[in-house]
Amino acid sequence: MDLRLQLRKAQAEAGDIVLLYGDESEALTHPYLARAWAKRGADLRVPAPGQAKKVAMIGSLDHVTRQLSVHTSPTKRASDFIAHLEQLDRSYGPKPGRATTPVVLVEDNGPIHLSKLTLTALETRKHWLTVEWLPKYAPDLNDIEVVGHDLNAHHLAHQTFLDQHALDRAIHDTIAALNQERSVGPLVKRRISA
Repeated sequence: MDLRLQLRKAQAEAGDIVLLYGDESEALTHPYLARAWAKRGADLRVPAPGQAKKVAMIGSLDHVTRQLSVHTSPTKRASDFIAHLEQLDRSYGPKPGRATTPVVLVEDNGPIHLSKLTLTALETRKHWLTVEWLPKYAPDLNDIEVVGHDLNAHHLAHQTFLDQHALDRAIHDTIAALNQERSVGPLVKRRISA
């Protein structure tokens, strides 16, 4: 599989395909404590009001441009994954008067990717979108894996968000800033996540 992905990367770098790495992650309204000091054996806690709520992030990372496309929602269901596929439709799908480059989406075998609803949605896109299924338990083959961790550990860390809407806004603002940073030019120092 690693050899197959190396071939796909070479195809993407040559402009023959668009290679996207997909994954899901989540962020919490309560602080994610990335790097903090505490006494050995102590349970580090920060007081935060109310119950922690989560925002699920379903996204794709373009191998060549390093642009990140993310759909956020309160859940990680097949319908949420399909909403992300609709984002990909708008960015990469066929449009009148525009040449379409074939897209290869690298995904793991998560339950939301293998549901009947998802498989039907993928089948309707097979004329321009191909899925490369990763073997089980192979996160090291998926370039987007570090993005969720990077967002939480570097960009959303040590913050308390009033509600899911504030967290959702922060996620999209951060992704827009990261995408803008990556599009400035080739001499810009790239972040860990991409």
